[in-house]
Amino acid sequence: MIRTVLFCLCLAVPVAAQEAEPPMSYERLGRILFALDPETRPNGPGFELTIQGLPVVVVTDPAADRMRAMVPVRSSDEMSEDELRRVLQANFDTALDARYAVANGVLWAVFIHPLSPLEKNQLISGLAQTVNVALSYGTLFSGGAMQFGGGDSGRLQRQLIDDLLKKGEDI
Repeated sequence: MIRTVLFCLCLAVPVAAQEAEPPMSYERLGRILFALDPETRPNGPGFELTIQGLPVVVVTDPAADRMRAMVPVRSSDEMSEDELRRVLQANFDTALDARYAVANGVLWAVFIHPLSPLEKNQLISGLAQTVNVALSYGTLFSGGAMQFGGGDSGRLQRQLIDDLLKKGEDI
């Protein structure tokens, strides 16, 4: 009996020791985005900002408890079958939490997540991975958080994630 109680207490301690974040909301999302880019602009149910020189659109739907961050990559109308196959392959192994998607004649880099359980660092990492996926289109097709190999690309792409996480530390 004592062993069972001690075992249960050991399981509960790490959970209790973790500091819970408040649920993500439109307002909290906005505060985080403004920390990443002070020139962030609210736009309807979302925001527009710039990361690494790329336009990022973040849209929320609180009623559906969803959010989506999007970066336009290129026209999808002129993509070859091989290019389409390559982005699908990247969605499987290198894009990580970001994805390539096609809508309205545009190839997008996207990060899609339920809104309320989204944690600050998940958001920041997802945004950085989305920008990395857009920037690495045609070369590594990578979100940049994890890569195999010993070259410089992984370190350079990971730098964006680290830089954005640092900007969001005090929120």
